[in-house]
Amino acid sequence: MVTTEVIDWGTPRAKAVLATTIVGSGMAMLDSTIVNVALPKIGEELDASVAGLQWILNGYLLSLAALILVAGSLGDRYGRRRMFTFGVLWFGAASLLCGLAPTTELLVAARILQGVGGALLTPGSLAILQSTFARQDRSRAIGAWSGLGGIAAAIGPLAGGLLVQAGSWRLAFLINVPIALVCVWMARRFVPESRDETLTGHPNILGSAVGALGLAGVTAALVEAPDRGIGDPLVLGAGVVGIAGLIAFGLLQARGHTPLVPPQLFANRTFALANALTFLMYAALGGVMVLMILQLQVSLGYSPTAAGLAGLPLTIIMLALSARSGRLAQRFGPRAQLVVGPLLVAAGMLLLRNAEPGADYVTGVLPGIAVFGLGLATVVAPVTATVLAAAPDRYAGVASGVNNAVARTGSLVAVATLPAVSGLTGTGYTDPTAMTASWQKALLICAAAAAIGGLLALGTDNTTMRDTPPQPDPDQPRPGDCHSCGVDAPPTHVRA
Repeated sequence: MVTTEVIDWGTPRAKAVLATTIVGSGMAMLDSTIVNVALPKIGEELDASVAGLQWILNGYLLSLAALILVAGSLGDRYGRRRMFTFGVLWFGAASLLCGLAPTTELLVAARILQGVGGALLTPGSLAILQSTFARQDRSRAIGAWSGLGGIAAAIGPLAGGLLVQAGSWRLAFLINVPIALVCVWMARRFVPESRDETLTGHPNILGSAVGALGLAGVTAALVEAPDRGIGDPLVLGAGVVGIAGLIAFGLLQARGHTPLVPPQLFANRTFALANALTFLMYAALGGVMVLMILQLQVSLGYSPTAAGLAGLPLTIIMLALSARSGRLAQRFGPRAQLVVGPLLVAAGMLLLRNAEPGADYVTGVLPGIAVFGLGLATVVAPVTATVLAAAPDRYAGVASGVNNAVARTGSLVAVATLPAVSGLTGTGYTDPTAMTASWQKALLICAAAAAIGGLLALGTDNTTMRDTPPQPDPDQPRPGDCHSCGVDAPPTHVRA
């Protein structure tokens, strides 16, 4: 039985719960994009190479992607509000360490710790919405969460630019400390606790550790290979350990008694395809957003603040359309948006190839950003809600963790591989000519990934999110069967 207090949409309590989850997850999203705009200044002050900058980004993504699965399970088991609150506190403390780091190596270490906090709070925010709101209101709540949380990510470059120019890149991390404290207060005051009482035993820490080792090894090999060479012992050793770790992780999930990811989730075609789309979309998104900030500052001569302002139309589009996008998917089914959204994202990326030295903002940058934003607003809320709706309610935390892990792994792979694949190595990011050539090649790669994701969505079930009567989970008691509960067990499954 899933224990929770169901809250109706539009009530003051519902607004407070939604605001709390947005503040928490938005803090993590804001930080990731603020760091992007601060990268040139970080590289300059700490004398970092391209590989150093990659590790500053990937240290966070690595621990986030590796631990987010077990974090979702911890929330289902020990309390979603409890894990969310703990993650917010951890994230704030690690942000303080990032802001004080004197070297690249220590900054990377602090970013890894920051990713642990992000792993705890991110799936918790979605699982709270999924378990707290009435079934008919969940898509709307997730749409609002996606839109307003996405705005936090979109304003990150602007906020980062202002902070970097007004003070230091360190403020990009220190700003999280007061936000975290406010979020913890809101969670304790407004968010009801919920957990899955059917879970017993202990979470699969071994599986999480093996998965983390696999991701770390593969990431290290991909990041270090361009500078050290494929034959370098460190690169070869990391690659072997990483591949072995990922294989072992897959075997543990398939054959273990307490898998982090119940195999039956991926037996659902819509769940599997929506996550494949998520991987490709976030790989494309992660790669473009990192390189765009570098391109604007290095090749087009934008100041940090101007580079942040360049993305303002993206913020406006997400604010105006994301919640509506969630409602449309709820009413008509998500498939059309899951196909059209990625194709619009791909078109926007192709238009951004015009952002080269000498181009003005109105003709070289704005059209691509506008189309890119329309695509994101079309797809982000529906794909998240589709993944959650395709899983039984008892797996709300796990499904959210899987989707987040897939998204972060996509970004991780893109940041690790895209610079080298596009020809950007060493200190090449400081040369406008080299930066522009890599930027335009990277956009082609990312556009192809997004378009493939849209085509995969053709195979999803268009009825997953629509208002059809829910079917009971065969593993859960039916209404009236739970004689010791005092109340009827809620329906726990949406047929997909």
